[in-house]
Amino acid sequence: MGSAELDEFIERVNERTDIYSVVSRYVTLTQKSGRYWGRCPFHNEKTASFSVSPDKGLFYCFGCHAGGNAFKFLSLIENITYFEAVKLQAQRLGMDLPTRKYSPEEERRRHEEKSLFKINEFAQDFYHECLIKTARGEVGRKYLAARGITAQTVETFKLGYAPDDWDNLLSNLTRRGFSPEHIEKVGLIVRRKNSSGFFDRFRGRVMIPINDIFGHTVGFGGRILKAEDESNPKYLNTPETVLFNKRKLLFGLDKSNRAISTAGAAIVVEGYMDAISLFSAGIKNVVATLGTAFTPEHVKLILRYARKIIFCYDSDEAGQKATLRALPIVQAAGAEVFIVKVPDGKDPDEFIRKHGKENFDKLIENAETLIDYRMKYVIARADLNSIGGKKAALQEILPVVVKIQDKVIRNEYEKKIAAALLLDEQLVGEEWRKFSLNNPSADTEKKLPAVKQKIPVNDAELLIKEAFETILRMIWHDGDTLDYISVMLPREIFSQVHQEILSRLEICREEGRRLDQMSATKELSEEANAELSRILMKGANNPRDTEIGFFNDAVGILRRAVLEKKYKTLLAQADEYKVSDKETYRKKVQESLKIKREIDKLKVD
Repeated sequence: MGSAELDEFIERVNERTDIYSVVSRYVTLTQKSGRYWGRCPFHNEKTASFSVSPDKGLFYCFGCHAGGNAFKFLSLIENITYFEAVKLQAQRLGMDLPTRKYSPEEERRRHEEKSLFKINEFAQDFYHECLIKTARGEVGRKYLAARGITAQTVETFKLGYAPDDWDNLLSNLTRRGFSPEHIEKVGLIVRRKNSSGFFDRFRGRVMIPINDIFGHTVGFGGRILKAEDESNPKYLNTPETVLFNKRKLLFGLDKSNRAISTAGAAIVVEGYMDAISLFSAGIKNVVATLGTAFTPEHVKLILRYARKIIFCYDSDEAGQKATLRALPIVQAAGAEVFIVKVPDGKDPDEFIRKHGKENFDKLIENAETLIDYRMKYVIARADLNSIGGKKAALQEILPVVVKIQDKVIRNEYEKKIAAALLLDEQLVGEEWRKFSLNNPSADTEKKLPAVKQKIPVNDAELLIKEAFETILRMIWHDGDTLDYISVMLPREIFSQVHQEILSRLEICREEGRRLDQMSATKELSEEANAELSRILMKGANNPRDTEIGFFNDAVGILRRAVLEKKYKTLLAQADEYKVSDKETYRKKVQESLKIKREIDKLKVD
């Protein structure tokens, strides 16, 4: 696919893209003053500073300064490249991607992958039909009903039942034309050891389809309904296949991502039945790992939608150890980490069935921070009757608390730790400092993208700042004003990011084209693109004649600022020569007075 063809495709997708429809899949938006507002999905905030302008086709957050067009938004929220965002939007619009010539091997792999996805889809439908429509599925329906799983949830997750037969699924799929070799590749059948042929992997189990983030069925989990033994474990997953990789999948994310984005948090549980039970009870922002440890790939998936991750693993020792293993991974990725310990040794599924959604919500509200959870876990298992036991416990706590930057909070935790371990505060402080010196990287926590601090400005500074924005906005809409600005204002008075925008506008004019939002996203730096989005959003509702009036005022304000700076510089220079060189002093004063008259004239005008 050539670059011209690619550009044409991107333009066609852009023409059919409504930024409101794109953003509202992830953010709850409210209309106000001609645009839409919501809470930013890229940083935590209590008041809505995230703005979308359908007319401009732009979004901008006045808190964290993220901004751009619909594809930029998708690339940020889905943690994908810009072109992957274009492809994702094209798929959602039902647009075919431009084709390119594939090698015979690439074509073979693409064809095979499509076939494997189809096998899983047919298997999902087969299991689902067995559950909801056949007499054999009655045992599965009773099991799910006893666990409080509603018919709506059964339909949402396409839950099913695998008959307790050796080759029921195999026969069904081969009749549809699928080869046993391909069915084996997706893990649905197993080759017999002592003879030719295959048998169904899942038998006599409630079946849970496992999807990727796009909703494609990539594997299955099965819960046995008869007494398990070594050959028949309670839960059985699809083995690793070309489609199924547990390290890169989170159960339920394709259905919960919207709720996670809205809530600003993901609840992570250990098993898919925990996730299904919570979802069925109305806790929609939940995902589950698939019988594997929590991985960096899992963190990246969640961070597409929220920065807050709440672990709600089983309360037994195995569950708590799994939580502790996951915490450093999540913390290193820059997420906010909280932990819920389900009381009475129950798992989330059992708790919500017994105590209901309201009580589970209270557990979430009272979730502990990573630091408090780690402290309690270590202290509960520490030998506090010996100095050695206390010191060992302190060394286990320090790797987590040492990341605290705030001095006040740090001081409070020193007191907490000292009291809990029955140690002197000074000793805890000394050990803390030693640990920091020996582990310099531990004192620098990976942070979220920084939200720029608001710096108080006076009226004059605010006027100058708005003047720059007005001028850039006018040049964007009317390129002919670029020459006028080049004559009236020296380039160096503009900030580096504004100079980048001006330079790109000049390059586009020289090339005989106009810089638009699509090309700006590709050709400007991240910072310049966000700044341009902010400037255009600020003037989104200004009438044309009003904007022209603002522009003339802005030029005058900046001209005065330039002259006033020059005037002060000349006065300072004159003062240096006041005693040593009267003639130079006189010339500098005359030059400064000339500048002063220009300033006064501008004020009168």
